[in-house]
Amino acid sequence: MKEKIENPMRKIKIEKVVLSIGAKGEELEKGVRLLKIITGKKPAKMKSKKRIPALEVRPGLEIGVVVTIRKNAEDLLKRMLAAIDNSLKRKQVVENQFSFGISEYIEIPGMEFQRDIGIMGLDVTVVLKRTGRRIRMKKIKRGKVSKKQSISKEEIIKFMEEKFNTEFKGK
Repeated sequence: MKEKIENPMRKIKIEKVVLSIGAKGEELEKGVRLLKIITGKKPAKMKSKKRIPALEVRPGLEIGVVVTIRKNAEDLLKRMLAAIDNSLKRKQVVENQFSFGISEYIEIPGMEFQRDIGIMGLDVTVVLKRTGRRIRMKKIKRGKVSKKQSISKEEIIKFMEEKFNTEFKGK
């Protein structure tokens, strides 16, 4: 009998890992330093587009800092998962991506307390893709990709359990 060959177009890959911190003023500068220490890359500051008087936010005000990692994303993801004991909730997983928060950066393996930064947390978003996603994203000769190319919640859970030994809790 013939062995069933796995379709290479169905293989799941990590597209990017995005680390972000929401803050303003002095806390924002601390967040910039923290993300630079964790990733070694220069983070970008995000500006507000809306006015939220209750939070003292106005358009154009810098309210967050973000850094995207595409190369060596797997190594960074392993470190971030170790900070939360390799366990996620099922409700943190959605189509094509999942997110989780780290309450204190000192929980990340290899990180030491920085007196000038203090205690600070961050959010981690992991975007997954299949081969062929670029067809939908490119500017010239853009093509349509079927719904089958998107990665379902169950496929993400299976991928994470097999590749990263991640435990999922909840429904």
